Amino acid sequence: MTENVVDEAESDPATARQEAPEPVREGTRIVRAAGAVVWRARTDGVPEIALVHRPHYDDWSLPKGKLDPGETVAHTAAREVTEETGLTCVLSRYLRRITYRVPVDDGWSAKFVDYFCAHVREGTFVANDEVDELRWMTTDKAREQLTHAHDGMVLDAFDELPTDVVTLLLVRHAKAGKSSEFSGEDALRPLSEAGVRQQRALRTLLPLFGPQRVHSAPLVRCERTVEPVAEDLGADIGPEPLLTEQEYWQDPPAAVDRLLRIASSPGTALVCSQGDVIPDLVRRLASAAGLVLEEIPAKKASVWTLTLRADSDSGTGLRLAAADYLPPPV
Repeated sequence: MTENVVDEAESDPATARQEAPEPVREGTRIVRAAGAVVWRARTDGVPEIALVHRPHYDDWSLPKGKLDPGETVAHTAAREVTEETGLTCVLSRYLRRITYRVPVDDGWSAKFVDYFCAHVREGTFVANDEVDELRWMTTDKAREQLTHAHDGMVLDAFDELPTDVVTLLLVRHAKAGKSSEFSGEDALRPLSEAGVRQQRALRTLLPLFGPQRVHSAPLVRCERTVEPVAEDLGADIGPEPLLTEQEYWQDPPAAVDRLLRIASSPGTALVCSQGDVIPDLVRRLASAAGLVLEEIPAKKASVWTLTLRADSDSGTGLRLAAADYLPPPV
């Protein structure tokens, strides 16, 4: 694994539940890392999580590792889980960041570790140079086994929600050419060269969260953004006219209801929409659920991971439980 020291101002995941990281003095070098709470369900439905033993440190911890150059925290979390455990997983909600000091050649550096939920998909653990043992246990038992107290705070975040939740990926389309420089219908405006680069990056990022269905506002720039993911899945792109800026503002509650109904179908859904729609859509979902979001960014090619839980009082049977923002991967 390659150490990646980056500037403190680099974009980070945002979440409705994320606690403020420990303060870091200006000019401090930062080492970035990511990991996951890897879980599976027992036959009685109770979740078990995986702890790993690292012989080099002689400690029990959650799978994690440093960012390689060019990786997002989600890419790192998924890669490190596989490298350390041999398991492939599906990421879902962002949990929290842990900050602590680590020694470097000329003193100390701040280390930021971002954690996700990760449900086991397949694979078998094989001892390796980094990890010589893996144990499955409930979160209560895991807290007793963990070497570092800060890992327990990650488990606290994991325990805030049940595991039988629904994930929906809400993506803003990648960069398109300027409308002032396009003579055709706006709905036909294509992705720019920068947008194509973002599209390619999303093709590697979005599958980490296990989308099974793809929906999009019926605009070329939206459909092209998620088209490679749909192709890889062998899936059609379902048109969603209510999620265009033109139709959304005619009846926002109808669009919110439509999004929740998309989420209520089996399998994780990927939905692509526009920049004037997404912030209001997320805000309405959060307000209905009593969640406070200080800001709701929606940069081009960014992703909101929406976690929804069962709610009998909702017409769709779902209510927002968490909202996590991932900045553009390029």
